[in-house]
Amino acid sequence: MTSKNTAQTSTRLLLALWDLGGTQQEVKKGQLTKRIVSKSQKVADYQGSFEELQNQGAIAISKKGYSLTSPKGLEVLGEGLRSGKFKFEGTIVGTWAANALLRWISQIDVAVVSADVPVNGVKGAIASYDEFKSVALEVYDKLNYEYNFNNLVPIYRIRRGIGDRVSRTEFNDWLIEMQANDILQLQGGTVEDNASDKIEDSISTQLNGLRCYAIRL
Repeated sequence: MTSKNTAQTSTRLLLALWDLGGTQQEVKKGQLTKRIVSKSQKVADYQGSFEELQNQGAIAISKKGYSLTSPKGLEVLGEGLRSGKFKFEGTIVGTWAANALLRWISQIDVAVVSADVPVNGVKGAIASYDEFKSVALEVYDKLNYEYNFNNLVPIYRIRRGIGDRVSRTEFNDWLIEMQANDILQLQGGTVEDNASDKIEDSISTQLNGLRCYAIRL
């Protein structure tokens, strides 16, 4: 099997595992192989891809099944889908694959931004509240889906997901503005392990005190 075909097989395997909920639970071996192994193939044909992905830390394998690790597995899947090596073979595309790709585009991939033009010296920097609102909601949805936060997403995770594309002050001001506009509700409490750096990356105001979680309204 050529490196191109191996990369394509690995990406297809990861897409199937993600589509079957592999980031949230272990997928049974038979369930996954039924999805990816065609009539002209054998499970053994995928053994090399399973081993390579396990060595990369993209998937975890047990006696009963497989799971997709996060964030490594999602990173490898995203890179594979964006590469020029991935394509569907033959004339018929499985419905599961088409639907999985549509769901990936709508729920996982971050919106395309003009990252080639630096703003304030930062590549892909966020220059307005409206742009911040769009990016923040996409990061929120991505985190909520990937980590099953049940709509209670830690603010520090949103801040770190956006990174240095926005200053700390603008992040605080714009997130509070999103609350004022009834887009998000910022809730109190504390982070899961009470870590000082995670608390620092949350939001604290004189009026409401520490806010560690965001709920999308």
